[in-house]
Amino acid sequence: MTPEQFRAALARLGITLTDQQMAQFDQYYHYLIEVNQHLNLTRITAEDEVYLKHFYDSLMGAFAEPALQTADWQLCDIGAGAGFPSLPLKIAFPQLEVTIVDSLNKRIDFLRSLVDRLGLEKVHLVHARAEEFSNKKGPGREQFDLVTARAVARLSVLSELCLPAVKVGGEFLAYKAAAASEELQAAQTALATLGGQVENTMELVLPTQPEPEKRNLITIKKVAATPLKYPRRPGLPNKKPLE
Repeated sequence: MTPEQFRAALARLGITLTDQQMAQFDQYYHYLIEVNQHLNLTRITAEDEVYLKHFYDSLMGAFAEPALQTADWQLCDIGAGAGFPSLPLKIAFPQLEVTIVDSLNKRIDFLRSLVDRLGLEKVHLVHARAEEFSNKKGPGREQFDLVTARAVARLSVLSELCLPAVKVGGEFLAYKAAAASEELQAAQTALATLGGQVENTMELVLPTQPEPEKRNLITIKKVAATPLKYPRRPGLPNKKPLE
C-alpha cells in the first residue's frame, strides 16, 4: 500500500486526510526506519508494508468505534511499542488526548522525539508497567474513555492490563488477529471479574496479497468498577491469567 493508496483507501471509508496529515505520516515512517536501525521497534520496514500493516491497521480502530473520529476522548494505549495504534489515530483525529504507557524507556524516548517532530499536542508518555500504572494507587486508575492494545498479549491477560485503566462507561478496544473467538472464550472469566462486557466484535481484512489478512477488533464496555486487587503485581497476569 503506497501512501497514495493509503489515503485513497481511507477516503473511500469516509476518513479524509489533509496534506499536513500525510506529511506527518511520511515523517513518522522515515523516523521509524531511522531509529529502527539501532533500536528494535519493528520487523516491518518496507514503506508499503508500514503503511498497510502499521498505519492502516491502526486506523481500523475507527471503523470499530466511529466515535474516535469526532469525540474529545482521553485515550490510553497500553504497550504501544513504536506508537501503534495510538499515534496514527492521533494524527488522523487530532482532537484525541493520548496517553501512551510502555515499560521500555528507550521506546518512550523514541516516542517523545517522534511526537516533537510531528508537532503533536496533548500526547503524554509514561514509562511504567501497565500493572503499576492502573493499580489502586496508580495515576491511570479508571481515568480513560478508551484504552487500546495491539499485539501485546492474549485477551485474558490484556483484560487485566487494560480494563483497570478504563473509566466505568468507557471502552477497551483490543486489536486481535484471526484467533479472536478462541481468545474471547478463554477470557470470559477475566472480563466478568474485571468489570468488562463484550459489546461488539468486528472482523475486517487488510488488503494484502495474495490473500487478505483477517483482523478482529473487540470492543469491551466497562460496566462495573474493577475490584481494587486488580491488576495484580507486575508479571503475574501473564503467568497466571484469570481463566
